[in-house]
This record gives sequence, structure tokens and C-alpha cells, in this order.
Amino acid sequence: MASVIRHDWHRDELLALLALPLPELLHRAASVHRAHFDPAEVQVSTLLSVKTGGCPEDCAYCPQAQRYSTGVDAQKLMATEDVVAKARQAKAAGASRFCMGAAWRSPKDRDIPKVAAMIAEVKALGLETCATLGMLSGDQAVALRQAGLDYYNHNLDTAPDFYDSIIHTRQYQDRLDTLGHVREAGLKTCCGGIVGMGETRDHRAGLLQALANLPTHPDSVPINRLVQVAGTPLHGTAELDPFEFVRMIAVARIVMPAAMVRLSAGREAMSDELQALCFLAGANSIFYGEKLLTTGNPDTARDLALFDRLGLRPMAVTVDAAHHDHPGTVHADITQAQGSTGRADERAA
Repeated sequence: MASVIRHDWHRDELLALLALPLPELLHRAASVHRAHFDPAEVQVSTLLSVKTGGCPEDCAYCPQAQRYSTGVDAQKLMATEDVVAKARQAKAAGASRFCMGAAWRSPKDRDIPKVAAMIAEVKALGLETCATLGMLSGDQAVALRQAGLDYYNHNLDTAPDFYDSIIHTRQYQDRLDTLGHVREAGLKTCCGGIVGMGETRDHRAGLLQALANLPTHPDSVPINRLVQVAGTPLHGTAELDPFEFVRMIAVARIVMPAAMVRLSAGREAMSDELQALCFLAGANSIFYGEKLLTTGNPDTARDLALFDRLGLRPMAVTVDAAHHDHPGTVHADITQAQGSTGRADERAA
């Protein structure tokens, strides 16, 4: 099914897609997926919280906000050698991308060299590198790119017209500005949102519209299902219908056909059957490992067993060189590590 890359989607078009009979929607999404990807391959990422808790923002879903009593204690930035040790473990377990998340509103300039050192050493292992550190200035984005960063995660979270119901300590435009700095620095973008926060289907269409109408589609689109954490304002929110989540995956695939669509936070509570529907709908990326920053994630054994049952295999990756000034490639074929066959809680996924 040929797909035209568009950046002019109207909300009513997206609502019409979300309202299709589910078999028809899955057929359309699967056809688009096959036109751009091998449907049996899934990109595998691992996320590490390199600086946990103590965030001054008030994101209603986030257990790392210091104003909420969630049992998450503020911790200092991890030492580079400890981060690299975790990255080695992730690669040995089959991950091809390693994401480092820090619970900052925005990093201070003095923090950038420390994170840059982590990025350079993780990149040297032959892994794709990703970071999520909050809002970035243009100079900070350039410094991270020069250190070897491949992807920067900065989610829009929700539709512009629902945003004020969830976050009050930064504006939607702040998020768009950071994404602009990231693109201008030559970094790939990882940008998605969270569903199940009490929003309507119209709001979910608005999130998809905001993502698909960015100047360049995100390279990775994490779709997070709210993980309700006691102590956060959204604890006790009515659960989202699982089929509505599948619809979000399918429409994300249709409107951003060349992006990696990632099953991100909330996967721990998903049945194998629900995950299989999501893969059928066009999801082709997961976070892999036991924990996404501060919330749970299926362990690697369960993921490998599910891949085997579904006939899926991890996606092999060719990692770019450290930065633009040093061309070359490092190959990381994770199928050999796997055998035959995250707030990455929501905010950094």
C-alpha cells in the first residue's frame, strides 16, 4: 500500500481513521507497515535512568516529580563507568539502542560534559545512543550531537488542547522549541505521547495530528499507556480500553509510515495477545529490560518467549559514527546476541 508522507493532517481525518472498524484499520496499518518495514522485525531498546527523581515540574503522570509522594527518592547523576557497565549488559541481552534518561527540567551547562562522556563511551560499544534530559538549548543539542548522540527523546505528551490539564510548569511551545533545537543540531528525534490520562478520542487524534504535522516526522514514536503510580494526580484514572490503544498504534503507523512506532510504558500490564495486536497494527519497537526509569517492564525472558511464539526477531542495526566530523559505521548485529529468533516511565519514552 503506497503511502504519501504528509504534514497537513486535519483532526477530522484522524478521527475518521480512529473510528474505522478494527479489522479494516488493522488491514490498512499493516499494509503501510509492510511497505516500509519487514513486519517480522522489532527494534529493541533499553532505557537507564542516569539521574532519578527530584524533578521540579508538575507532570501529573510522573512519579519523579519532587512535589508528589511516590516513594521515588532524588538521586545524583550516575558515574560514567556505571552507565557503561549497564550498556554492556543491555547489548549482551540483545539491545541495539541504549537510552539515558535524567529527571531534569533542563540540564545545566555544567551537566552536558558529564552526559557527553556517557554518550561517547556507550557509542563506542556499538550501540545507538539516545538521551532524554528535558528541555535543551541549541548549543546543548549541538554538544550532545558532537559527543555521538543519535536520538533525542522529547515527547509532546498529549494534544495541545489537553496539555494544560496535565502540565502547568512548561508550555507546549517549550516542547516544540526543544524539538527544533534537536533537529537543527542534526539529531534524530524520538517523540510521542501518553494515552489513558483521562483524555477523549478527540484529544488522542489531536496528539497524532501534532506529531504527524511536525516539520519532520519523528524517527521514533513512543506510544505510552499510562502507568498509574500512587501519589501522582492521575492515580485512579479510568483505564483506557485496550482496543483504543491498538487504534492509536495503527493510526500512528498510517500517518507516520516511516517512523519506528514503539510500545513503551505500560507494556508490563499488557497481555501477550494485546502486544500481538499492536505488532499487527504496525508497532515495531519496544523497550527491553526489567525497568523503564521508575516503572516496571516485562523481563527479557518473557519478551524473548513472545518473540519466539509470534515468529518475530530483533532488528539488526548499523550504528552511525560518533559524529558528523568522523564518518564511518559500527555494525551491531543483535540477532546473534538474541539467538534464533522508557521518562521511559511515560515522560522519557
